[in-house]
Amino acid sequence: MRRRQQLKNTFYERRVYRHRVTLSILILLVMTMIVVGRYSQLQISDYDIYKTQSDRNRIQLLPIAPKRGLIFDRNGLLLAENIPSYTLTVVKERVQSLDDTLAVINEIIPLSDDDIEQFRKRLSRRRPYEAVPLKFRVSDEDIAKLAVNRYRVPGVEIDAQLVRHYPQGELFSHMLGYVGRISEREVDVIDPVNYSGTHHIGKIGLEKYYEELLHGTVGYQNVESNAHGRILRVLERHDPLPGGDITLSVDAYVQEVAYEALKGQRGAIVALNPRTGGVIAMVSAPGYDTNLFVNGISTTDYNALQNDPDLPLYNRALQGQYPPASTIKPIWGLAGLHYGVVTPTTRIYDPGWFSLPDDSRKYRDWKRGGHGTSVNLEQAVVQSCDVYFYELAYKLGIDRLHSFATRFGLGDVTGIDNTNERAGLMPSREWKEKIRGGHWYPGETINVGIGQGFMLATPLQLAVATSVIASRGELRAPRLVAAVGDGPVASAPLLGKMENVSNAQWDVVTHSMEQVVNSAQGTGRGLKAGLTYRMAAKSGTAQVVGIAAGQKYDSSALHARNRDHALFIAFAPADDPQIAVAVVIENGEHGGSVAGPAARKVIDAYLLGKPVPEIVPETDSSGPVLGALAGAEANE
Repeated sequence: MRRRQQLKNTFYERRVYRHRVTLSILILLVMTMIVVGRYSQLQISDYDIYKTQSDRNRIQLLPIAPKRGLIFDRNGLLLAENIPSYTLTVVKERVQSLDDTLAVINEIIPLSDDDIEQFRKRLSRRRPYEAVPLKFRVSDEDIAKLAVNRYRVPGVEIDAQLVRHYPQGELFSHMLGYVGRISEREVDVIDPVNYSGTHHIGKIGLEKYYEELLHGTVGYQNVESNAHGRILRVLERHDPLPGGDITLSVDAYVQEVAYEALKGQRGAIVALNPRTGGVIAMVSAPGYDTNLFVNGISTTDYNALQNDPDLPLYNRALQGQYPPASTIKPIWGLAGLHYGVVTPTTRIYDPGWFSLPDDSRKYRDWKRGGHGTSVNLEQAVVQSCDVYFYELAYKLGIDRLHSFATRFGLGDVTGIDNTNERAGLMPSREWKEKIRGGHWYPGETINVGIGQGFMLATPLQLAVATSVIASRGELRAPRLVAAVGDGPVASAPLLGKMENVSNAQWDVVTHSMEQVVNSAQGTGRGLKAGLTYRMAAKSGTAQVVGIAAGQKYDSSALHARNRDHALFIAFAPADDPQIAVAVVIENGEHGGSVAGPAARKVIDAYLLGKPVPEIVPETDSSGPVLGALAGAEANE
């Protein structure tokens, strides 16, 4: 016992105890100082930083999409409007598991594979806390289902917005175009801020050409939200600037008449105001329902349009390139007068064919036996005498033909305020050498003399060229838009004026075109019945496939899509032109009796402003085409 007491060192134990207590107190003090220091840093030094981060979770900056501008016709008829639509959106940061959320949503309302695929693509290019569309055009029934199951899908909302709608459907499809969802390619070129609240953009047509004007400027608002991302109140709001409304020069009634005139056929009609260059009507048939494209067209609908042999998506008015055929003859007649190659009294002998000097090849007239021993310019235009224009083209030469045609806007884009216009083709020596790698031959000039061969023009170009004749030399870039908001826009720019063509020469051409309708021998004589104004016109029939020399044109032996195209140009009133029209009907065969009535209906609708009675033209007595080695003109 005594020995155990001797082993115990009380002083040592007390000293160790004091050291341990002291060390513990020091550690406790240090830890307390660290906590106090950290607390001071969070609450004092870094207060602004963490307050801002907290506010970011509570306060969000949300874009406000601008209202897209409306489009009206000249009389105030609404052509493109905005209607309410509901979109199912998801904020990724508000959901715990995206895949689970999509699965739950699919239980509530069906989602297609395309919906999910497009959603994931949009998700990859979004900004933080941005609502991403999952399903467009959500029905009222689906909205009710989601409301009942809202507790199951946090971060999922129904977004009400305005979407584009085209009340006239296919009537203005090619002119207006359509808006559609913004694609990955477009994301790289648009302003991401200005389109932050928008899911749609103009794709083609007027909607694309005037996208900047129609879209407007995005607004924004600061909102306070709860932990579930639901908006509690708006703290600050800056309203967007709506897009500008535009009014077209187009008359919807005339547009409807033109479209009905082409119903069941493939073709295009373009009508212009020769004084201003304003487009009165521009139709390509068949059309399509542009509303299908606004929120994404289904695969079934798109394939149906793509595989349709009539090509409803093809804008024939701006992109269709056709041989102008005999509609070019008044222009060549004016060129002959201008260059002094012929006079109004110059006459030629037409035996029914034409040959180049020292060449046995025969370029045949569409009329077997020819038009007689003494054909002047007026008779050549009225009866569409090929031989007269073979000889005239040969004397003028391709260089002068090319130079003169460009003054009518042929061979180049017109500059219309729309998209995807093609330039047609007015051939020249330089073009032949550069593109075809060969020399220009006289026989190719002969073909150009009747608007065939390499020569191509769009229906819009033919309307512009007709407008130049009507205005006596004023070449204007056609314009669809007449006013923006309440302010009118300037007339179409004057691209050129033919000062060195005399009034007497214009009179000869205009009178000849009038006789196409008024003369008993005119190729458009069937349109004269009931005419209350003076019309100047020219018919044309363009070959689609070549006919061997000496053979007759037999439409029954050809496939329907290999038959000749029917063309017709006209302006009226001839003494005070207010409208110029060009009509192309694919495989219509006869310009005067097929395309002519369509042009008459359009002009009547514009000048008379009332329903047009059915026009039943006389049967052409000009006979079938004979064909030629270089491609002859069909009957008019």
